[in-house]
Amino acid sequence: MNPWKGIKGLPKNIWLISIASLINRSGTMVIIFLTLYVSQSLEESATRAGLVVAVYGLGAFISAPFVGRLSDKIGEIQLMKISLFGSAVFLFIFSFIHDYYLILLLSFLWAIINEAFRPASLSFISNESSSAQRKTAFALYRLAINLGMSIGPVIGGVLSEISYSLLFYVDAATCFAAGIFLMVVKWDLRKRPDEDQKANLVEKKTAFFSALSNKAYLYFLLAALPVSIVYMQSMSTLPLYVVEYLRFSNSTFGLLIAVNTVLIILIELPLNASMTGWKDENSLYLGIILTGIGFGALIFADTITILIISIVIWTFGEMIFFPGAATMASELAPENRKGEYMGFYQMVFSLSFMLAPYLGTFIYDKLSPTALWAATFFFSLVSLLFVYISKKVKLQV
Repeated sequence: MNPWKGIKGLPKNIWLISIASLINRSGTMVIIFLTLYVSQSLEESATRAGLVVAVYGLGAFISAPFVGRLSDKIGEIQLMKISLFGSAVFLFIFSFIHDYYLILLLSFLWAIINEAFRPASLSFISNESSSAQRKTAFALYRLAINLGMSIGPVIGGVLSEISYSLLFYVDAATCFAAGIFLMVVKWDLRKRPDEDQKANLVEKKTAFFSALSNKAYLYFLLAALPVSIVYMQSMSTLPLYVVEYLRFSNSTFGLLIAVNTVLIILIELPLNASMTGWKDENSLYLGIILTGIGFGALIFADTITILIISIVIWTFGEMIFFPGAATMASELAPENRKGEYMGFYQMVFSLSFMLAPYLGTFIYDKLSPTALWAATFFFSLVSLLFVYISKKVKLQV
């Protein structure tokens, strides 16, 4: 079987939205350097700088299901354009604000408009791809994001040495460019079966949180949270462990994380194309198991070799789990409510973004790094349990 065959057969719209995401993510740098900007340029404490990022996470968390539902009402492309152009405006204004409390407010509002792109784009991919194509489509989308995220921070690091204001301007420019791209390209939209007036009237009567009454979906969300918290340790406690505990250099850590990036860019797309026939639950099982083993293996990591092996294992877990999870979220959603369901799915990751650094550093500081990596393994087991429960509930419906 040729794993690239499925990639060539992806709809034109999936490639277009992936290109738009690549343009946007190639300039993503403000959120990455926001803590440094507040602490260095505005001369605020590390705690106050961290609060700005936390407030951003809060805005993303609160707004996710609302913007997801909004995408069902006004259309995903329309919401993505609003998000991109709105983000460009907020970023431009951001560069002129130096009052700490105004920055907190702007960070919260920017998160709402900026993060609206994610559930809308996930819903769009769900609606514009067939069930057989969906896993590969999400893998292509993730490839575009990771390619962009490998460019933006590098450029941002150089620009921050010149002026932090340049970060805001370049980030705003790429948001604007991605928005223009969405406006000028010719979309080949699929006919959606449930878009008649009667279906829309039914949707208006649907209670907002009714998605959570779907027990299979609720258990799926509960499954996604623990393993996402585990994965987020790669950005919070893993650098502390490698640099402070194992005494490797910052550059060594950067090279180790590059292993993750290179694997994703080279392997994730054909890997998921070759797994097209897998059931969603089986993809999640394997992805979670590899993630748990990979992070759990850090208990034994005292050499570069073991660190690399660990990273390779959990990277394969990441590459299998996240496209599979997005596909499963889509499959569990009713036709006319994919945006709403993807909004709740995105909310899980916003929650893990907020919880992971606190939980990870708490265990790391109060207990030990060994306890932390053991905890990541057991968190993964919790995710496995909820996937199993979700599968059982789905079969009973």
